Amino acid sequence: MPLSFEGVLADRTTWRLDNCSIGRSMETIGTRSAMLILREAFYGTTRFDDFVRRTKIGDAIVAARLKDLTDIGVFTKQPYREPGKRTRYEYLLTEKGRDLFPAVFALMQWGNKYLQGEDGGPLRLVQRGTGEPVVIGPRTVSGRDVGPEDLAIVAHGDWADPQRG
Repeated sequence: MPLSFEGVLADRTTWRLDNCSIGRSMETIGTRSAMLILREAFYGTTRFDDFVRRTKIGDAIVAARLKDLTDIGVFTKQPYREPGKRTRYEYLLTEKGRDLFPAVFALMQWGNKYLQGEDGGPLRLVQRGTGEPVVIGPRTVSGRDVGPEDLAIVAHGDWADPQRG
């Protein structure tokens, strides 16, 4: 069962969603290279050469993605200098970047289930210390698990105005 639409959104023929958050997110981080860089950042990678090596993506593409992700505030650049070498930069996730954690690891969870065969993928996400598997999924703010059939999309802000058109 799909999500339902309520209120002014109930009749989908009367509205357009030109400013879709899903669409804007995909424009921002929806490339394979951006997702692999984010994966590596969550794994602890911070330096350009390591991003290139671990993602197996060329220097120019990694440089472009890191610049884009830094420009939008997903990463911040911190200078570092190894003895006898020039100053370089590390790329550290900001709060905005860390907030992508559920999206990145939900993709891993989905890939493990549907793209890796019966055993799942080579990596699992577990709670440190207990080893209990972690499941990424939709929850209410009170912590209840919910599925698509439990959810409704409602208008927010200016979109809630029935006169919008």
